[in-house]
Amino acid sequence: MEKRKLISLFDKQAVQYDKNRENPTQARWRKKLLSHAGGEVLELAVGAGANFPFYPPEIKLTAADFSEMMIEKAQLAAKHYRMNADFICADIEEMNFSEQSFDTIISTLSFCSYNNPLMVLDKINRWCKPDGKILLIEHGISSNYMVSMIQKLLNPLLYRSYGCHHTRDILGLIQESGIQIEKAESYWFNMVHLVWAKPAPQF
Repeated sequence: MEKRKLISLFDKQAVQYDKNRENPTQARWRKKLLSHAGGEVLELAVGAGANFPFYPPEIKLTAADFSEMMIEKAQLAAKHYRMNADFICADIEEMNFSEQSFDTIISTLSFCSYNNPLMVLDKINRWCKPDGKILLIEHGISSNYMVSMIQKLLNPLLYRSYGCHHTRDILGLIQESGIQIEKAESYWFNMVHLVWAKPAPQF
């Protein structure tokens, strides 16, 4: 999908993302994962700020998203939760930071939308400090045959409607990137994965 059209899709979904910030199941996952964040934190595809209630209070957050409407919602949420946060409206796939800039890098439910998810994982590897943390909640193809067949059938429609791929092998992509998975938990027929990881070894 052409990038401007993809951004427009997410702009239109910003109000709905804002309403869904308190989804109880996702809230449990976010709380479990984000309690491990610390120091200088980069959050990719921040959306409407659904992670903000679950960050430890001492972090310094840099939050990025390519949707201006999402950034506006996230800025309001940051004020509500008194977050120490800077915001960048930019395409993650085109962004650059200096190597080893962040203690923690967060992505929650964003790898479905990238044109080149491996490239983004490579960026995460380079941007995270060698002793830093990579914390992910991502969804993809189920290990259940029937569920995966339905996902494959519906994927073209869902991508056109929401800008979201449902058939990516998330754990396979992470392993291919060299990022070191320390712990992973999977839910909903192995469609959703919580991942605690660290960057690839530096040689």
